[in-house]
Amino acid sequence: MTDEYVDSLISDLPSASRSSSSPESTLLSTPCTTPPASPEPFTKGGLDLFSSTFLPASLCDDSARDGPPLPDAFPQLSPNVTPEVVAELDRDTPDNWVKRNPDLIRLTGKHPFNCEARLSSLFDAGFLTPAHLHYVRNHGAVPRVSEQMAVEWTLHIHGLVQREATFTLQQLSETFPVVTLPVTFVCAGNRRKEQNVVKKTLGFSWGAAGLSTALWTGVYLADVLAYVKPIRREAKHIVFEGADNLPNGPYGTSQLLSWAADKNKGMLLAWAMNGLPLEPDHGFPLRVVIPGQIGGRSVKWLKRIEISNGESQHHLHYWDNKLLPSQLMPDQARAEKHWWYDPRYLITELNVNSAIAKPDHNETLVVAKHLPPGEVVPSYSIRGYAYTGGGRRVTRVEVSLDEGTTWVLADIEYPEDRFRQFCHEDPTYGTLDLSERDTSFCWCFWSFDVKYDALATCNALAVRASDESSTLQPRDMYWHSLGMMNNWWFRVAVNKAENENEIVLQFEHPTLAGTAAGGWMEQLKASGQDITKPVFGTTTVAETPNDVKPKVEEVPLTKPGVTRKITVEELKKQDRAQPWFVVNGEVYDGTPFLNEHPGGSDSITLVAGEDASEDFFAIHSAEGKAKLAQFHIGTLVKSGAESADSDEQAPDAPFLERAKWKDVKLTRIVQVNHDSFLYLFELPRPDQLLGLPVGQHVFVRLKRKDTGEVVQRAYTPVSREGAVGSIEFLIKLYLPPAHSPGGKMTTGFHQLKLGDTVQLKGPLGSFTWNGLGVANWKGSERKVKEVGMICGGSGITPILQVLRSIFNDAGDTETRVWVISANRNEEDILCRDELDRLFAQHGPHRLKLHYILSKPPATWTGGTGRIDEKLLKIHMPDPSEHGMVLVCGPDPMINQAVKPGLKVAGWDIEKCLVVF
Repeated sequence: MTDEYVDSLISDLPSASRSSSSPESTLLSTPCTTPPASPEPFTKGGLDLFSSTFLPASLCDDSARDGPPLPDAFPQLSPNVTPEVVAELDRDTPDNWVKRNPDLIRLTGKHPFNCEARLSSLFDAGFLTPAHLHYVRNHGAVPRVSEQMAVEWTLHIHGLVQREATFTLQQLSETFPVVTLPVTFVCAGNRRKEQNVVKKTLGFSWGAAGLSTALWTGVYLADVLAYVKPIRREAKHIVFEGADNLPNGPYGTSQLLSWAADKNKGMLLAWAMNGLPLEPDHGFPLRVVIPGQIGGRSVKWLKRIEISNGESQHHLHYWDNKLLPSQLMPDQARAEKHWWYDPRYLITELNVNSAIAKPDHNETLVVAKHLPPGEVVPSYSIRGYAYTGGGRRVTRVEVSLDEGTTWVLADIEYPEDRFRQFCHEDPTYGTLDLSERDTSFCWCFWSFDVKYDALATCNALAVRASDESSTLQPRDMYWHSLGMMNNWWFRVAVNKAENENEIVLQFEHPTLAGTAAGGWMEQLKASGQDITKPVFGTTTVAETPNDVKPKVEEVPLTKPGVTRKITVEELKKQDRAQPWFVVNGEVYDGTPFLNEHPGGSDSITLVAGEDASEDFFAIHSAEGKAKLAQFHIGTLVKSGAESADSDEQAPDAPFLERAKWKDVKLTRIVQVNHDSFLYLFELPRPDQLLGLPVGQHVFVRLKRKDTGEVVQRAYTPVSREGAVGSIEFLIKLYLPPAHSPGGKMTTGFHQLKLGDTVQLKGPLGSFTWNGLGVANWKGSERKVKEVGMICGGSGITPILQVLRSIFNDAGDTETRVWVISANRNEEDILCRDELDRLFAQHGPHRLKLHYILSKPPATWTGGTGRIDEKLLKIHMPDPSEHGMVLVCGPDPMINQAVKPGLKVAGWDIEKCLVVF
């Protein structure tokens, strides 16, 4: 669809009095020949969106990390801890430029990105959710939009209108009043994991944190529609289309025009979230916001709006977000298309729902059996959230301590109401005014205090909510093939262990999001209970009405007659363009399905040559499993060398193995500056060779002591080349400040004590320095005479590996090296003593070393500012046939400074730039 700028429709707008930002119904127009009046800008000349850098905070070092402050009477913004590096799981995906919070729970493997926060983290963040905790629903790769592209981004509005138009973001802000509304987004799949435990649906496993609340800034869709003037009696629907590139066309959906034209519905064309430009995962630079409806109606990366006489014809408008009849099984639903085109099953408005956040899953509470005389029995505050749809208000939340026999009213807090106290105007937020708005588009919080001794008698906690329509959350689950809109009572099991003096209560939520195992539903199902009618407490399986363990339907994953044996070597050698992958020990050829996969070909090529079992079972229904069988080509077998003795290594074999996790024990911790530590781990044998090629990294896996969660990350050790008996890591810690969970992995490192163990697997990486001026990159050897090295902060670790190898190599007297070490403060410079010592020994002829600080002290005599093309021309080698540049550091430094600067300097970055 062409985004042609209709100059006469925008540049010659007649002025009119400023329209009110309070809600009102905007009527459909009747045909007329006189041009319609347009709203007067919010400020004279409009809001200048591009007066400063217009990029998401995660993509710009110079941008603010938090939105402008709000009046004290309003709910406050939580700190926005935007990531500074690309997560390891994204590095080999099309989203390898998007920086995401690694603590989010991934629901669909590596790609596409679908995630939610831990329920406790989301709840603790408060009413307004920071971007790094906001849930994400993507169907494919995120469109990569630069600042210049955002400036030039256009929204084309056409169809059954009298005035076709194309707007840039700046023109939208100048033409219509800029407003901000608080809105809670909820994925239609919120709490789907509970349905998947009963029986696998067609959807992946959302937990109870598939919702988030933010301040959305933009213009009312109703104002824009009033300007383009839909043709009365012909126009019935408004169709939205995004810019994402999906196998079956871009994502799109539609709304009834009568709803979209009603300002009471609060629909926005939004460019900001919590006072900052939208993050890439949330639609940068423009999205539609549809309050009170499922999140799937709020199209991201918005490029086109069509006013039509029919609903959207986009593939996912029909083949997603449906509440199908419960008797319709997934295989039948996929086979019979008419169900998907029946408008009766379309989901728009949210239903009423609630959940318990406190107590958290696996939280414990110690209840004393005997209190001292006169001591008051303490109370515990059970807390959680509730929401509903259509602008309705949650009117009642009830808690049961006896599995639904009796109920008590909980206290409800409506933070949204604090925005109704007065009108706030701001250059960024425009008008933030709910004082005349009666609709409720946000979640609310509830609480109920209960005495410890009363809790100790409970077997389960349950919560239900009701809204203005008197709709009450049901006791029973309505299971259906898509698992959406799950809103049966939220129950938390109360498990007990007691001794002579106390009772220890351990709380268990129904499920854990994604592929994580746990929760009372899985346990009761394994015991043979009918988990749709759960019975808690001391009741035994024999006493339950359904004491026969349900038969699990097994779907065959193999093709009859296939007997081929495929070795690991064959699997690894297979061309990634014709990908083979492994599920449950069987090998499949994904090539014929590359163009048909709903998630795009990347979902298959990303697991080429790998075991994809966990990701496959996490997101595929029985139908998907059955379809897999047609691509079955053989069974994976170990090679003769491997099968002869797969578990025991030869005495002289290196410690590291690429496909096997191995334990190492922590023996030393040394603090090197204010936030970085050296961790030394010993190998099982003091004489064992580590086996780490220069330039490679390893995966580290550990179990968090506070949450019990197993987490893993890739790190480049700082161990010396040829290390024996130990491995050493230099770790920069991102510890949790107030209102933030901190770095999941580095917090786990910080909790380690001497004698603790972690697990390692490796080596991994596409680059190796072989010595004597020879590098191996992406499987090809090349002679290198000049090496540029650029590191930011803790990115020094792979740089230091290669640097040491070059200058400790007695046979290499020719390789020359240029090093730039970029940091914020002088105390952030890591390994400075060693760098200075190498420079004293080999500079300035063979080694050139340049430090640069963005926040230097007054006494600093080195470089200042940030890396740019001028700095690179001065402190990097000239491009040459035998030249190469290595870089490791924050993504903005690499993508916004290093890559463009090297291109200007004449480097072919595709052939000569190695990014660790």
